[in-house]
Amino acid sequence: MFTAADHDFMQRALRLAHLGLTTTTPNPRVGCVVVRDGTIVGEGWHRRAGEPHAEVLALAQAGERARGATAYVTLEPCNHHGRTAPCVDALLAAQLGQVIVAMEDPNPAVNGQGLERLRGGGIDVRCGLLQQEAHELNIGFVSRMVRGRPWVRMKVAMSLDGRTALPDGTSQWITGEAARADGHAWRARACAVLTGIGTVKDDDPQLTVRHVPAARQPLRVLVDSRFEVDPAARVLAGGGTLVACALAAPDRAAKTAVLQELGCEVITLPGARGKVDLVALLRELARRGINELHVEAGYRLNGSLLREQCVDELLLYVAPALLGNAIGMADLPAPDELEQRVALQWHSVERIGDDLRILARLPERI
Repeated sequence: MFTAADHDFMQRALRLAHLGLTTTTPNPRVGCVVVRDGTIVGEGWHRRAGEPHAEVLALAQAGERARGATAYVTLEPCNHHGRTAPCVDALLAAQLGQVIVAMEDPNPAVNGQGLERLRGGGIDVRCGLLQQEAHELNIGFVSRMVRGRPWVRMKVAMSLDGRTALPDGTSQWITGEAARADGHAWRARACAVLTGIGTVKDDDPQLTVRHVPAARQPLRVLVDSRFEVDPAARVLAGGGTLVACALAAPDRAAKTAVLQELGCEVITLPGARGKVDLVALLRELARRGINELHVEAGYRLNGSLLREQCVDELLLYVAPALLGNAIGMADLPAPDELEQRVALQWHSVERIGDDLRILARLPERI
């Protein structure tokens, strides 16, 4: 169905889409290549919400050469008015001969309708070329559209025996500089970074992207059930942090006012046993347009997220060291039988400096 040349041009479109890895949120990452007589005559990629979509940029570059040409697009062109006009209209107006799409858009406002309008306009439309690669690139967007929650990636730096901190809480630094920089690259691609009050008390992290270039900073989210955060905590510096709590503390109003003065927001999501309702938090983050949520928390919150089935993927940095009887990565009860263990699926393993980076996924995700 697809030729070797089709694969090459779609690969180019995917590389272009990848250029928006850290900037397009809450929109998907999309690339487009316009080809005529085997030559690329226009290309574009979506940079950020509110700016032109990939198809519009590629068509503008192609100009009159787009007539009768083939467009390779990594995601189904939109057929609805958002911050910009529908891309389908631009493709029809350009009088293309063919449009090849990697995957359908899971957004209910599109979801096949864009392809049907193109076909109705007399354009030869084909879908499914390098679909898995396109899905991976926008796995958070797909999760938000299909499940109403972000794709949750839990990052853990640990020793070979699975320990993340000494008994006194010391954890800096288990892994090397290369692994830390790589971790910041994963922060940068996320829409939000989440941590817990325990980590804030122990480490006072900033949770900003610093070790790699960043066109924007992800939203910082703090799970703080009893609303204990110190207004001087670095995670609040610069404002914009979302603090999720569960209980109405006696000084709640006054402290909330202080945090609001800092530019932060406080929400209450009460759950069982006086804890934050983590599932409700994910739904709220999705409502705010969060596609990918990057978790950097302690073993207690890690355990809660895993128990509540809120985690999709583990991003593990494994140091060539042993820490013995120290703190583990997640506070989980021991299963009574091996069949009750938390099963994972290997996704990738790569060496980063002196450490290993392992991506492992929970089964039966999108």
